[in-house]
Amino acid sequence: MSAEWPTAAEWLAGATTRAVDAAREPAGGDSLVVAGVPLRHGAVTPSRYDLAPAAIRAGLARLSSYHSERDVDLSHLPVEDLGDDLVPPTLDAPLTVILGGHNGVTYEALRGCEDLRSWGLLTLDAHHDVREYAAGSPGNGSPVRALVDAGLPGTQVVQVGIAGFSNVRAHRQWCEEIGVTIVGPAAVDEVPDLLDMLASHCDSVYVDIDIDVLDRAFAPGAPGARPGGIMPRELFQAAYEVGNHRAVRAVDIVEVDPEADVAHITVGAAAMSLLNVAAGFASRTRGA
Repeated sequence: MSAEWPTAAEWLAGATTRAVDAAREPAGGDSLVVAGVPLRHGAVTPSRYDLAPAAIRAGLARLSSYHSERDVDLSHLPVEDLGDDLVPPTLDAPLTVILGGHNGVTYEALRGCEDLRSWGLLTLDAHHDVREYAAGSPGNGSPVRALVDAGLPGTQVVQVGIAGFSNVRAHRQWCEEIGVTIVGPAAVDEVPDLLDMLASHCDSVYVDIDIDVLDRAFAPGAPGARPGGIMPRELFQAAYEVGNHRAVRAVDIVEVDPEADVAHITVGAAAMSLLNVAAGFASRTRGA
């Protein structure tokens, strides 16, 4: 690829030229950290989630590093790709984006934090993810319940995109009893306000972007996606707001099975979600 058309893949690989313009360089030289966690074991619906991190990185080759609608050029944003490992990275960077893997990544990444009571969790997900589970094995059906069991207060959990006919009454009741805030797909534009709410009583916020929050037509490679989910543009807007929010310290992008995908639709949505989070972070650090 010529220097005239730098790709997002080159940006992630560090091949693009970093700008020397101080006005465009993130304050303090803060880098975005990206890590793949190809978790596959313990899925409710066995799928090739382990192929997703590599597929998302490859999908970046079809995209540029410039967000023209927001005038954000990611070639000016330092990024460090830690590669893939089943052990999630520590969440000590200004912002870490984890490429899953299935939704069990949310539990694996957040449970290692020293004080779960200081964290908030916002999920963009069609499901509550609070199934009962065997000890030590929450899989991708139970990460939220497992985190609450580990000490995350239910009142510090917000779920956005919970879809009709994709959950059971008992799981809804369990969430309501412990104080989880629940909104459906139509409320996705409330993400900035919901992040503000969490930030008002949490030191840090973790955001889980489960690609099955999308309408099934736009996520054929997300096993849990159903008709009636949110539109891609709504997801990308939310992803930008997530990256731009001062309290967000970690984001995961999960539940993509490249083998079940059609014409790279789902992988492309995951790649675009990553880039929009990065664009939001670039705006955040530039504004700081």
